[in-house]
Amino acid sequence: MTTSFGRHRKIMPFEPGADIDVGTSRRQARDKAASLNQHVLGYGVVAEREWAAAGIGAPDLPAMRRYRLERIRAELRRRDYAGVLLYDPVNIRYATDSTNMQLWVAHNPTRHCFVATGGPVVLFDYFSCEHLSDHSGVVAEVRPAVSFMFMYGGELTEMKAQRWATGIADLIREHGGGNRRIAVDHLDPEGVAALAGVGVTVGNGEAVMEGARLIKSPDEILAMRRAIVACEAAMGEMQAALQPGVTENELWAELHRGNIARGGEWIETRLLSSGPRTNPWFQECSSRTIEAGDLVAFDTDLIGPYGFCADLSRTWLCGDGEASDEQRALFGLAADQIARNTELMLPGVGFRELVERSAVPPPDCFPARYGVLYHGVGLADEYPTLHHAQDWTDNTPDGVLEPGMVLCVESYIGRLGGHEGVKIEEQILITERGNEKLSSYPLEARLLTR
Repeated sequence: MTTSFGRHRKIMPFEPGADIDVGTSRRQARDKAASLNQHVLGYGVVAEREWAAAGIGAPDLPAMRRYRLERIRAELRRRDYAGVLLYDPVNIRYATDSTNMQLWVAHNPTRHCFVATGGPVVLFDYFSCEHLSDHSGVVAEVRPAVSFMFMYGGELTEMKAQRWATGIADLIREHGGGNRRIAVDHLDPEGVAALAGVGVTVGNGEAVMEGARLIKSPDEILAMRRAIVACEAAMGEMQAALQPGVTENELWAELHRGNIARGGEWIETRLLSSGPRTNPWFQECSSRTIEAGDLVAFDTDLIGPYGFCADLSRTWLCGDGEASDEQRALFGLAADQIARNTELMLPGVGFRELVERSAVPPPDCFPARYGVLYHGVGLADEYPTLHHAQDWTDNTPDGVLEPGMVLCVESYIGRLGGHEGVKIEEQILITERGNEKLSSYPLEARLLTR
């Protein structure tokens, strides 16, 4: 039977008082919801038109999902785990390409996923949410999640954790091939103890997932390119709204609106500041009214279409006037640092070698420097994080830039105790022969003028 879920539909699926076939009705409800899932409906005319204009084709999502699963399983085999248990919604997105109340489940552990090294992907989802992963093609089974957080378990949390652990142990017994070691990304202490009680040993799932997420496939790069185009279109709308008299919060809301309108998901921070609030950096946006002549600096930290992060920073000048000599000097230092350090981002270059050769702020700005020179990026900020050479310690991990890695290059220039500061950040793909700047939003021309 073909069922249509378009505009013209019955208000009720059955007549009042009629006998109900609950099983059939549940299947029909699930099919209907799955067919109208946001991931099935896509990103809409506005986003698709912008991507077409940019010449960016659509990623092969089934191929991307298969690639990700194999990356996870390769890491699990290398580390000798029977599987990985995931609670971080970004990791679940990587493994299943499905979403559900992403920010809420980030701090309420009510959704988790088990990826067996030699078996199925089993998603434990929130009540009555089975339809949210039917599009993925990689989730073999959806089970109701057993959550043992205090909000649900109260003083019986330990008992609920034991029930949860029994279900996980059954999965491992069935699909682990005798291996009782699993990796876990985030888990409350009650969960660790409960798994130990059923003979399951846990290891570092973050290491597994960060290792898997490190090298992007061509389809992931296409999806990231699309997310950046959407982010930069929203940035354009934001810049058009930058007029004297607008508040920082009102301006920041434009970026949120543009992201959501294009099917994006959320923004991880509130890093927008103006005028004297641009120095020091890391001021969350506020009700301050932006004035003519103010610098306005921001960091998008935006999770856009396909769940990919577009992590870009720009600094603009409010109003129609010219920049001051000091504003141009600060901006020139930041732009030069970004340009120099981007040139250094080449395949085969070691992390420590890279930071030791990198341009850094001058002495009167160095104490107020940004915390990192470079960091990985994918579905969110990722490994590696590369600090300044002066901040390198014995426990700083080293490595090598590889093709398929994507990193952001960062600069903040503000004089210690100064009035204003400048933030610039670009997103860079490491290629076989060099690198490619994925971000393309122009720098503020008035600030570049010498």
